[in-house]
Amino acid sequence: MKLVLDLLNNDQRRMTMPVRHPEKQANSDTPVLRKPEWIRVKAPGSPAYMETRKIVREHGLVTVCEEAGCPNIGECWEKKHATFMIMGEICTRACAFCNVRTGLPQPLDPLEPQHTAETVRKLGLLHVVITSVDRDDLDDGGAAHFAAVIHAIRALNPTTTIEILTPDFLRKPGALEVVVAAKPDVFNHNLETVPGKYPTVRPGARYFHSLRLLQRVKELDASIFTKSGLMVGLGETRTEILQVMDDLRVADVDFLTIGQYLQPTRKHHEVVAFITPDEFKSYEVIANAKGFALVSASPLTRSSHHAGDDFARLKRARAGA
Repeated sequence: MKLVLDLLNNDQRRMTMPVRHPEKQANSDTPVLRKPEWIRVKAPGSPAYMETRKIVREHGLVTVCEEAGCPNIGECWEKKHATFMIMGEICTRACAFCNVRTGLPQPLDPLEPQHTAETVRKLGLLHVVITSVDRDDLDDGGAAHFAAVIHAIRALNPTTTIEILTPDFLRKPGALEVVVAAKPDVFNHNLETVPGKYPTVRPGARYFHSLRLLQRVKELDASIFTKSGLMVGLGETRTEILQVMDDLRVADVDFLTIGQYLQPTRKHHEVVAFITPDEFKSYEVIANAKGFALVSASPLTRSSHHAGDDFARLKRARAGA
C-alpha cells in the first residue's frame, strides 16, 4: 500500500524542532490545498535507504534531499542516490518557496571536498549531483569550493560523471568561469519560476541574470550539458511557461525539468494550483517540439530525480542515437 509522504507537515515532528524559518514567522498563514491522488510516494525506511543515510551521516554531509524535504527521498535513497548540498545547510537568501534554512552560514569546511568524494565512492555512484546553498557572504559565492569538490570527486572516482546545480553567483564576477573550468558534465541552474513571479517567489535573484548565466556556460565550454528547472502551481500562466521555454532555448539550454511546487509550511508561498498529469504531458510535448534535447515534466519531477539515467539519455541525444 502506498503512503502519503508529508515529512514537513508532520505536526509532532515540527513541535520538537527549532523554528526553521524565523524570517517567515511574521508572514500570514497561507491556505493549504488538499493534495490530489497523483501526489503520492512511499514512506522511506527500507534497509537500503537506512544504509544510504548511515553513509551520509558518517561523513557529516548535508543532502538537499533532506533539507528541501524532497518527496522522492525514499525512492532515491533506496537506490543509494543522494544529492549532496555543499557549503553548509544555511542559505543567505530567503526564497518564498524553499525549505532550506536562512541565516548567517558557518565558514566553509576545507575537508568537505574529500569527504564528498569518499562518500561518492562508498555509495558506488556512477553519476552524482552536487548542489549548494547560496553563499552571498563569500567573495566568489563559493565557486572555488564547487571546483574543489569536482576535482576531489574526479580524483577518487574517475569514472563517475558529475552534475552540479549552482546558485546564480549574482554580483560575483569571475565565479562562473572558475566552476566551468572544473569541467562538470552537467551544469544546472534552476530558473524556478516565470519572471513575473520573481519579486514574490525568488526576490533575491534576477531572472535575466540567471538566464544569462546558463547561456554563458555554453559560450565558455560548449561540451558541457546545460539544464534548468521550473516549478508550476505558483500562479503562473501557461503563456508565461511557454515564454520561459523560448528564453531557455535562446540560451541553448539542453535539458528542462518541470515539477509541481509543494509548499513546505503555511508560512511559505501557497500552492495556487495542482497541475494535472495531462497538463504536464502537454508541457513535455511542447518543450520537445521547441528543441530541447531532453524534457522531464511530471508532478514529482525534481532537478536531480533520475539524474543518472537522464544524463545517459542526454549523451545519446547528442550522439543522434
